[in-house]
Amino acid sequence: MSNYDKFKEKSQSFFRFFVNKSTKKGANITYLVMWNLILIFLVIGLIGVSFAGGAGAGYFAALVREEPIRSYDDMRQNIYNYEESTEMYFADDVYLGKYRADLLREEVSLDQVSKHLINALVSTEDEYFYEHEGVVPKAIVRAIVQEVTNSTNQTGGSTLTQQLIKNQVLTDEVSFDRKAKEILLALRLENYFSKEEILEAYLNVSPFGRDANGRNIAGAKTAAEGIFGVDISELSIPQAAFIAGLPQSPFAYTPFTRTAEVKDSDGLEPGLQRMRYVLSRMYSMGHIDQKQYEDALAYDINKDLTSPTNSAIDDYPYVAFEIENRAQKIIAEQLALNDGYEKEELESNEELYREYIQLADTALRQKGYIIKTTLDKDIYTKMREITEEFPYFDRTVAYKNEEQVDQETGELVRRNAEQVGAILLDNQTGAIISFVGGRDFKISDLNFATNTWRHNGSTMKPLLGYAPAYELGTLQPGSILADTPLTVRAGGQTWTPNNWNNQFNGLVTARESVALSHNLSAIRGYMEILPQRPMDFLFKQNFKELTQQDAGNISAVLGSPAVGVSVEENTAGYVTFANGGNYVEPYLIESITTKDGEVIYEHNVEPVEIYSPQTAYLMIDTMRDTFRRGTAIPARNNLQFSADWAGKTGTTQDTHDVWMMGSNPKVTFGLWLGYDERYVLEKISGYTPTQRSQMLWAQLLNGAYSTNPDKVSTSEQFQMPGGIVRRSYCKLSGLLPSELCQKAGLVGDDLFNAKFAPTKTDDSLTTGKYVQIGDVAYAPLSSTPSEFVKEGPMLKPDFLKKLQIGSIEELAKYMDNKDVFKGLTVLSKDPLPTNNSAPKQVGGVSLSGNTLSWSGSSEKDVIGYYVYFKQNSSSSARKIASVQAGDDLNSKISQDTGLFYVTAVNASGKESSASNTVKRGDPDKKEEEKKETKPENKPPSNGNSGGGNSGGGNSGGGNNGGGNSGGDNSTDPPPDDSGDDGDD
Repeated sequence: MSNYDKFKEKSQSFFRFFVNKSTKKGANITYLVMWNLILIFLVIGLIGVSFAGGAGAGYFAALVREEPIRSYDDMRQNIYNYEESTEMYFADDVYLGKYRADLLREEVSLDQVSKHLINALVSTEDEYFYEHEGVVPKAIVRAIVQEVTNSTNQTGGSTLTQQLIKNQVLTDEVSFDRKAKEILLALRLENYFSKEEILEAYLNVSPFGRDANGRNIAGAKTAAEGIFGVDISELSIPQAAFIAGLPQSPFAYTPFTRTAEVKDSDGLEPGLQRMRYVLSRMYSMGHIDQKQYEDALAYDINKDLTSPTNSAIDDYPYVAFEIENRAQKIIAEQLALNDGYEKEELESNEELYREYIQLADTALRQKGYIIKTTLDKDIYTKMREITEEFPYFDRTVAYKNEEQVDQETGELVRRNAEQVGAILLDNQTGAIISFVGGRDFKISDLNFATNTWRHNGSTMKPLLGYAPAYELGTLQPGSILADTPLTVRAGGQTWTPNNWNNQFNGLVTARESVALSHNLSAIRGYMEILPQRPMDFLFKQNFKELTQQDAGNISAVLGSPAVGVSVEENTAGYVTFANGGNYVEPYLIESITTKDGEVIYEHNVEPVEIYSPQTAYLMIDTMRDTFRRGTAIPARNNLQFSADWAGKTGTTQDTHDVWMMGSNPKVTFGLWLGYDERYVLEKISGYTPTQRSQMLWAQLLNGAYSTNPDKVSTSEQFQMPGGIVRRSYCKLSGLLPSELCQKAGLVGDDLFNAKFAPTKTDDSLTTGKYVQIGDVAYAPLSSTPSEFVKEGPMLKPDFLKKLQIGSIEELAKYMDNKDVFKGLTVLSKDPLPTNNSAPKQVGGVSLSGNTLSWSGSSEKDVIGYYVYFKQNSSSSARKIASVQAGDDLNSKISQDTGLFYVTAVNASGKESSASNTVKRGDPDKKEEEKKETKPENKPPSNGNSGGGNSGGGNSGGGNNGGGNSGGDNSTDPPPDDSGDDGDD
């Protein structure tokens, strides 16, 4: 059989198999089986797929089961909860700078953003941004594959919405459950927010590396300004492409280092490559045409990089740090109060205080507040310039008396330089208009105006001594105080204070004591009110470092408390006087608000009455004399504008600190000069430390006045309130003057609080007789010659006790140096010195012209001298003058011719023998001529009369050949001073 026949037969047999009945039945069964199997596998597959999907859905649900269902408000709070830089302002909304923070960020609305930046961002980060609903499916698949394969190349969320969720709601953790939550929240976010809102939030929260100053930045607006120095609305295509590429890897692509330097070419290349990629995406999506693309690729973006700019810390370090410190305290207090703590509890618990200060600092760095201050920028800048240029600062002293240089930086180690701290306050509100924190922040970062405490010397006297005494009524400006040696015994110790010039001033008024800064009188006035706790007046004015121990320390009135006071505190104390007795707390921060205008804090001026208006004005009026005739004359002379000034100077022991305080009706300006670490201030270029401090004080005010005169001066005067009267008073007691007080020339007049004006008449004086021997007055004896006994007003001994003076001699010693007390006598408690013997003969008698002179006696009890005259040798002597001891020892002679001699007289009336005789003309010759012309007057020739009639010429003298000499003999006793003095 041929092959064909075989094939044909087999084919027919095969065909018959399918067409015969049995075969057909078998085929039907097979078909049914196969179909059922296919259905079974299909069902199984569908079940498997369903199971897999259900398992996946269940797994997804399990991953997000702890994620709460977030409301719109919750989502909005999270999305917009990003750090934003706080801004600081000078007064009158003058921009200062940003608050110091680890991350700078400034918010921007989408309508202010360049369209190029929006296009660049969408093209690069999320090309389907406007189409998807929060996620792209391939992102989900990628996340699943990464989780299953444990891939290390995890890319995270791919849409802008998911990135926003990751940055603002979730953490940076790389895990499947975090990705699941991200997907869920992205879908919910798209449901709540528009595409524009999501894009705006993304632009504000994304990190963008560093700015030209090396600071970390976030937010596209901050990036545009910090990298290219342009507003975000003005970004060019290449600039927009560069910024849009930064969020993927901010610190790899940023062009600046942390040290504010531009990276080298290798360091810049990654950022440039990223920019080119962004440009290609913009081109491929049609946001730029080919020419724009090619131009942008060829553009040298490096030339657009901005240069470093000074921050607020760089330009105004004292100001920036002072604002930071004060703002932290304000916010900390608010946070603590919100948590239920009292202010006192916060201040007394150091650990709690530190905790809330940290919370406050975080809030200030992140919340984007607006801080407005009271500082006048122009005045502050001018004062800083004047301080830097002031030529009379003392030398700089390095630590350990040697220059120490940092080996790494080559800079001089912080030095102990002479420093200055000053502050200018508004009297009515306490607003800090300006301050001088120091000479140079690089030398010392301490703010010497607000954050250091020093002894305040004599500027403490009005604050602690005089004003409280005025208020309590123990002193008034015309009150008398003893400025004489003083020994204070307290607590088992002895203290002997002195005046700054080591001189004593006797009796002085409170006004004079303030003007000339006397210490001893100030101490006496303070000791009288010490039991009434005058320090309480300062406690009420927030002198923070004063203590109860200081309150009992007498030397505190001279400005030597245990710790000290700040320039701010001291100046505020003087504001109280200028503000009618009302204390207003100094403040620098006017308000703190959010960017939306919500007020977080606003300062309220809350005056606290410390003194009555009468006390405040009397203190101001007293301190006017400091400028008029007292220790502040150098300050007055250096001022270039006029105002009604009142104030006080102060110098501490060993001249470690020098102060100058001054108020006019508008402002009070206080200044301290000294060393960072206490050191003796010295004379520079012929100027004392006091003069230098007052020169600087005046120059700073002159600068402020030239900048803004209306802020620092006024033509108005301090206004005297009601309740003040002018009264005459006795300068011994401050009481109404008696007739004796008037007779002694001791009447003054001054202002008084009407409540404390004198109503009693002075009774410290009496009248009486006294003998003056040298500087001391004594009660006369009954035998004391009346010629040398004086009569006049005298001080009663009891008055000395009131003046806290130990002895009459002590007061007399200092009173004699004051013309005002010349009409007053103080009797010694000792008896008049007496001597049982007559005084020694007076020597040195001479006659020149018509003036007879002699030498004073060295004997203590000599109270005066008699001058005698004889017409000639034979005539009787008569007394022609009495001269008080201690006066000019001479006598005018009116006689043309004659003989003259002098005797000394002591307190008991005994008289010395006659001095040598001097003559004027030739009295004996003249007498002979008279006898010749008148014979009847010639003596008998036998000499039985004549000499005898002329005072003993016939006895002894005649026998010795000199009978006519009579009284010429220097050994003859003086005539009886009860004899006739004659008509001459």
